[in-house]
Amino acid sequence: MTAGDSRSNATADAQAKNEIRISDEALVRSIAAGNRIALKVLYARHHARLYRFLQRMVDDATAEDVLNEVFLQVWRRAEQFQGQSQVATWLMAIARFTAISHCRRRTEMQLDERAAAFIEDSADSPAASMDKRERKAVLQKCLAKLTPHHREVIDLIYYQGKKIEEVARFIGAPVNTIKTRMHHARNRMALLLAEAGVDRTWVAI
Repeated sequence: MTAGDSRSNATADAQAKNEIRISDEALVRSIAAGNRIALKVLYARHHARLYRFLQRMVDDATAEDVLNEVFLQVWRRAEQFQGQSQVATWLMAIARFTAISHCRRRTEMQLDERAAAFIEDSADSPAASMDKRERKAVLQKCLAKLTPHHREVIDLIYYQGKKIEEVARFIGAPVNTIKTRMHHARNRMALLLAEAGVDRTWVAI
């Protein structure tokens, strides 16, 4: 080993030890000041645990996307960290909120797609085509009148086939809360469909 190699290794070891000594809070302050190296160090410390957490909420591919979004949010919002909680807790909160926001956007898209399933095809008669258009319009209007919480449980339980316990873990709410939302969502949807003058049997709720 040459003298140059020894100096290089010593420098690397010193940098590694320095990174270990730097607290998460100090890293966040450095990130707020525009230090990208600090962001990389924070990512190296926490990405594995955050990824495992996200895997319990979304599929693997989505977890990777959400994880990247989490650290993008950290870069953008580091100056907002007030130190009232540990950085790890702050990161977990960002991860949970980002995952839920992602899934709610996907839920809205999926519900729109299901409503679009009533669009007529070329084999439909004029009467059938009109019926499907009317059903699509009615379903969209009824879904739009539900609260975001109610649309969410309808999608997760009735369309994605998740159990109540799974939905509770995903949303971060008690099981009884999910049961209550499901009950109110069904009743509200039934009322809206009845007011629209249609039979709810053609909706899988």
